[in-house]
Amino acid sequence: MLERAPRGGRDVHSGRWNGLGGKFSAGESPEACLRREVREEAGIEVESASLKGCITFPAFDHGTDVYTFVYVVTRFAGEPLSAGPEGRLHWIETGRLVDLPLWEGDRVFLPWLDLPGVFSATFRYVAGRFDGFEVAHYPNEASFS
Repeated sequence: MLERAPRGGRDVHSGRWNGLGGKFSAGESPEACLRREVREEAGIEVESASLKGCITFPAFDHGTDVYTFVYVVTRFAGEPLSAGPEGRLHWIETGRLVDLPLWEGDRVFLPWLDLPGVFSATFRYVAGRFDGFEVAHYPNEASFS
């Protein structure tokens, strides 16, 4: 899995490894956002991906709700950058992810990426600490090319 190394500063993700992604541009679909963010952050073009889930983080970023679409990129073109505008990039073997400083909720949902179908979840954090989750799993996958 391609991950961003921990950043410093006042970023909400400071000190934690995090997957690629970011905020929507005006009028952008989730798929277009995925393609743009991966291009901007890693220098590669997404050719195909599978939607694996949607996560709601109530009052997460300075009191703002965050809605995340979680994809697994199944094919891409180009060579990933070693560092992008968001920081250094590293390929991390899936089994080693749990050894990294991650958001606690990431440890919960990362195994779901290997399951068939899609999930819809809510992850609660209070003052930056994980406070539980709810999830529904659905049997069908949503893919695009």
